[in-house]
Amino acid sequence: MNLPVIDSGISSPASNSGDERRHLLDLSQEDLKNWLVEHGQPGFRAKQIIHWVYQRRISDFREMSDLPKALRSQLDESFRVFVTSQTAAVQSSDGTDKLLIGLPDGGEVECVLLRDGSRRSICVSSQVGCAMGCVFCASGLDGVDRNLTTGEILEQMLLLQARLEDSERLSHIVMMGMGEPLANLDRVLGALNIARSADGLGISPRRITISTVGLPPAIDRLASNGTPYNLAVSLHAPNDQLRSKLVPVNQKIGIDKVLDAADRYFDSSGRRLTFEYVLLGGVNDSPDHGRQLAKLLKHRTVLLNVIPYNPVEGLPYVTPTKASIAEFRQVLESGGVNVKFRQRKGDEIDAACGQLRRNRGNSNDQEPSTQN
Repeated sequence: MNLPVIDSGISSPASNSGDERRHLLDLSQEDLKNWLVEHGQPGFRAKQIIHWVYQRRISDFREMSDLPKALRSQLDESFRVFVTSQTAAVQSSDGTDKLLIGLPDGGEVECVLLRDGSRRSICVSSQVGCAMGCVFCASGLDGVDRNLTTGEILEQMLLLQARLEDSERLSHIVMMGMGEPLANLDRVLGALNIARSADGLGISPRRITISTVGLPPAIDRLASNGTPYNLAVSLHAPNDQLRSKLVPVNQKIGIDKVLDAADRYFDSSGRRLTFEYVLLGGVNDSPDHGRQLAKLLKHRTVLLNVIPYNPVEGLPYVTPTKASIAEFRQVLESGGVNVKFRQRKGDEIDAACGQLRRNRGNSNDQEPSTQN
């Protein structure tokens, strides 16, 4: 299917080889303040620079008009705002935008902008690939290459923000793209510190969700961080036998430990938990699976988010039938579970995590439209 290329609104270099300047987005506001003071500038300029980049959507230091001209030259000599290239950009008929982002070392990650009424949500990656091994997910088919830097995570947010009209603003962030965010927690939290800052993107922690397959020690670390982000745990099965087949990392953890860690996060943050459940036709969608799931969750303050599977080429899993979806829902609701069935978006643009990158890499005769 030929899909429209969408202009990013921000130019990104096609290649940064040989450019030794630092990535500005890797610096916290305090880091930037320290750099300014070391270079004879007042620390308050850090707030101005961050405002230009995140609020005014300006990436050219020369356009930051309230900064002294000498400082603008210093910044341009020392830093790059963007280090990636836009490898592919496609848009679905439902308004979903998906970007394939090329990294300086040759890796690629995906990020998505979803439009729903006045809501503008972005889904951002935290790693190049994924090591969790979920058998139905395109992101982890080739394993994990590396963690993304704080700046590379923030850069996705800014590139997606640039797709909005001036009158629009981002409303929600979901760390649910490629990779396991809790396996790269320090850099994810560094990016979210800027995202929630009034000087940065200004998005409330209540509108930021971190997704995980369930890594108990990292969940406890997230709780100790003290910022009440929403936590979404990808469950995908109601018992250890099935979950270990679908989510191999579960073999070393077990559902009970995942649920206990999630309960501790709820006690610490007060934020209602979300459990994600990808519904695979003929695999985890039977009425008995629904009853087991209801037993696990009915006494917890949770939202169960059920997602009918978005097929991935080369994998054997299929979308459940409408009848099985309806029966699964009835079982859960009868069991007292607060459940929401997510509307699938972006099917025509390979919106499931990792599909665009993988399909592009496997294509020998036709590449998606590209633009730098």
